[in-house]
Parts: sequence; structure tokens; C-alpha cells
Amino acid sequence: MKRNLQSLVLSGVVLAAALSSLSACAPLLVGGAVMTGVVATDRRTAGTQLEDEAIELKVASAVRKDLGDRVHLNVTSFSRKVLLSGEARTQADKDRAEKLAQSQENVQSVVNDLAVTMPSSLTQRSKDLVITGQAKAAFIDAKDLQVNSIKVVTDRGIVYLMGRVTAREAKRATDIVRGIGGVSKVVRVFDEISEEELKRLSQPTSSK
Repeated sequence: MKRNLQSLVLSGVVLAAALSSLSACAPLLVGGAVMTGVVATDRRTAGTQLEDEAIELKVASAVRKDLGDRVHLNVTSFSRKVLLSGEARTQADKDRAEKLAQSQENVQSVVNDLAVTMPSSLTQRSKDLVITGQAKAAFIDAKDLQVNSIKVVTDRGIVYLMGRVTAREAKRATDIVRGIGGVSKVVRVFDEISEEELKRLSQPTSSK
């Protein structure tokens, strides 16, 4: 069953990579992580999840309007912490993107990991999508990780991990990703929680 689920995830990623190659004109991506057909528990509240989605859209729109194709930007928000990854043509463009992100409503902090270089190729972006899918599939196979508790974003072979996790989970996820072919670096942008808090979050909520 797990192998079938992994195959489903990877098939979805390959399809996404193919579709992305048809839209080379779109330099901005929202949410970064690719996930297909998998439902799992998210450790954020429903309100925070919606807020993060709104933040991603607002940041992407602001950067697109101001900088246009001078950046290829992935915007990922988790618990109001915004990750900027991708490429900017100049340091000034990189700095401007960060200021625009920071100025958006409800953004608490910005991690700006834009590389000052030319935009990555479509071939590289397709490889990045596959790496993201492999990481998600590996998390599904791991019995001690909850797949939807960790967001995965990949740019130029660099894998960014976001989420609310314990120190144990952070190490486990990092070790898994480091074993994937094509990964050059793992950057952790986690919010660390205790094992006690994890137990509390894992308890089913009852409705009356």
C-alpha cells in the first residue's frame, strides 16, 4: 500500500514538472511544495493555514508587480514565517523582494534565501519538483513522521524544510532528505516544539 502511495505522489510530481515546463513565462511560484492525493494532519490551526495561503498570494503579487521577471521566486509561508527562495538578478532586487514581503499584513518574519544569479533552467526546476516529491514520498514511508507536518521546497537542488516539529523529527527529516539523489544542501526553517506539545497536538479533538 505504501509503495502504491509513493508511486502516486511521484507520478503527480512528474506531471507537475511537465506542466511547469509549459509555463516558462511565470517566474513566481506560491507555496513551493508539491503534493498530490495525500491528506494528513497539519499542526497549524485552520485559521493560520488560511492566513499563510493569503500571505503567499499577497507577497507573490507584490513582488510580481514591483520586480516583474527580475526574480524567479518561490514564496512559502508557515505560521506567518515567510521563506523566499529562487533567484534574483541583483542584490538590490533580492533586498527589495524582502522588504516587499516584510511589508505585507500578518507577516512576522522573512527568511530571504534568494540567490543572486540568473533564473534557473526549466530542466533544473523539473529536477527540483522530483526531489520534492521524493522527499514527501519518503516522509510517507517513515513511520515516525507526519507527512503534512513538514513543507518541502526545492530550488537548485537546495531543499528547504518548514513546519512545527520536535528536535527528533527535524533530525529525522533532515537525514532522510540528505539521502536523496540530487540534493546539494538542506536548509531547516523549522519552529521547534517539545515532545509534550506534539502529544497534545496529536490528540484527536472531540466535537459536541
